Amino acid sequence: MSDTNKLYHQYSDILKKIADVKYASAVLQWDQETYLPAKGADARSRQLATLNELAHQLFTDDKLGKLLQELITRTDLGFKERRNVELTLEEFEKQQKFSSAFVRNMSQAVSTAFYAWIEARKQNSFLIYEPALTALVELKKEEAQLLGYKTHPYNALLDQFEKGATVEILDAAFEKVLEPLKALMTEVMAQPKPSVEFLNQHYPKQQQWDWGMYLIKQLGFDFDAGRQDISEHPFTTNFSARDVRITTRIDEGDFANMTWSCIHETGHALYEQGLPDEEYGLPSGEYASLSIHESQSRLWENCVGRSKPFWNHYLPVLKNYFPEQLNGINADDFTNAINCVEPSLIRTEADELTYHFHVFIRYSLEKKLINGDIAVKDIPGYWNNAYKQYLGVNVPDDKRGCLQDVHWSHGSFGYFPTYSLGSFYAAQFWLKAKEDIPALEKKIADGNTSELLNWLRNNIHCHGKTYTSEELCKMVTGKALDSNLFIEYLRNKLLN
Repeated sequence: MSDTNKLYHQYSDILKKIADVKYASAVLQWDQETYLPAKGADARSRQLATLNELAHQLFTDDKLGKLLQELITRTDLGFKERRNVELTLEEFEKQQKFSSAFVRNMSQAVSTAFYAWIEARKQNSFLIYEPALTALVELKKEEAQLLGYKTHPYNALLDQFEKGATVEILDAAFEKVLEPLKALMTEVMAQPKPSVEFLNQHYPKQQQWDWGMYLIKQLGFDFDAGRQDISEHPFTTNFSARDVRITTRIDEGDFANMTWSCIHETGHALYEQGLPDEEYGLPSGEYASLSIHESQSRLWENCVGRSKPFWNHYLPVLKNYFPEQLNGINADDFTNAINCVEPSLIRTEADELTYHFHVFIRYSLEKKLINGDIAVKDIPGYWNNAYKQYLGVNVPDDKRGCLQDVHWSHGSFGYFPTYSLGSFYAAQFWLKAKEDIPALEKKIADGNTSELLNWLRNNIHCHGKTYTSEELCKMVTGKALDSNLFIEYLRNKLLN
């Protein structure tokens, strides 16, 4: 074994140990959001803070720093190995800007905010959430200052979710799509509205659960390498490519809520289960970016899960679970209903078109919060005014307004724009997959989604973080991200 290979193995071993600590923390956080008894909250906050502090100390240790500095000078590293070292060194230099005390404080603030968010939702009152969120926002502002930025403090936070993303880039991206989306919304809503009432009958919880478990297995989720549970807000987490957890929530008066939550989170999980397990702990074993991650969930949720071919196959199966509710409903009725365009209150339940106004509102609000243009106490008023302005809906209460998303309680400021970017990538990947896989939609209509999954595994999942979002998009589709393709995809779907 060469000297370089020995050094690389040392580096790899250190990162695997750090990953062990991080994933142990992730297991505790998953339990926190699913099964943790209420009285365990304080101890759990402390445990998470300790593990996060320990992971940070291991990652910023001088031994790793010296090893990275030595490896980066080596000319005999392979392409993937060099890329791993480059990405780790970049993250090492970022993490050195944070003290152990700051990391611990952030972890405790996140735990406090999460429990406050849960209680605020129970009591339908933003005031309960406000103090914890205020403290967390102040820490995120401090984080932006510690990281450093050009032009806008929010850029420092954006970069952690989507490398290279800036306010300037995102402002231009939203400006490019919002007007066409408004025009398309006007055009679509001028058409006769499909009947959607059958989606809001009583759908018993157990039957919904059984249906969801069946569906995600059919899509390729490996239950020997994961599980599904119930949580307040659906999410996906992983502890390796062989242990991926997803959650869902069930509303007995809204069939769509649980079904597309299951499909969306399965899209995330299939990506995680498709990452190279032998690269555990290394950048090449991690997802490329949040926008690529969201492209996988949005592709399965919308390009596949809201398509007529998909329901040509699955509607007859679904009727076995809900024969009374779906009596007399055919595939056209069903797909028209699930693709109905109508401004609404809840982002996760929004149609593909109006969804991006939900994202834009959160993005605009976060920018102002981090820049100090508005305070946390101003969120409900800003939120309600924005929903009236962009979607024409009146927000009746906090739970269906500014308390609906879990992201801020996780400290995930900068995440929301990736939902729109992910949707744009999803449309572009979907169009390319249809080019590459003969008769793909017919195969989906026959219940075969495995060829699409294999295509995603071979073109996207297997690369981990070796390439940036833009590099990966060019590799897979032959060109950079083009949001016009998303508009075209929507027009063809909604105006056929």
